[in-house]
Amino acid sequence: MTDKNQQDFIFLERMQVETIVGIWDWERKIRQTVAIDLKMAADIRRAAATDQIDDTLDYKSVAKRVQAFVADSSFQLVETMAERIAGIVLDEFDIPWVEVRVAKPGAIRGADNVGVCIRREQSDAAS
Repeated sequence: MTDKNQQDFIFLERMQVETIVGIWDWERKIRQTVAIDLKMAADIRRAAATDQIDDTLDYKSVAKRVQAFVADSSFQLVETMAERIAGIVLDEFDIPWVEVRVAKPGAIRGADNVGVCIRREQSDAAS
């Protein structure tokens, strides 16, 4: 587990996944692309010293898990999707905190993007 004061993190940006998301009838019938960013606490000092993947957070494994989950899911709200992603990453990858950003490009006319960004900690997952 990472020291609470440790500031290192690993990030994944703009993972694009097609999924069912939205509240309108037409949105429930088509797959739309969402973009997901993750920022995950990870003390990288040991991995930097050993140069071994086993000593760090395997971001490829995280990406594959999140992509598979989102692709197989169906949500009305991106808020719910973000919470579930945070729970999976905290539970399955044993990190102290995660920030999850879920964006739904083109959802609002005149805006490039709309979405949510949340930060959750292990203590949030336990409660």
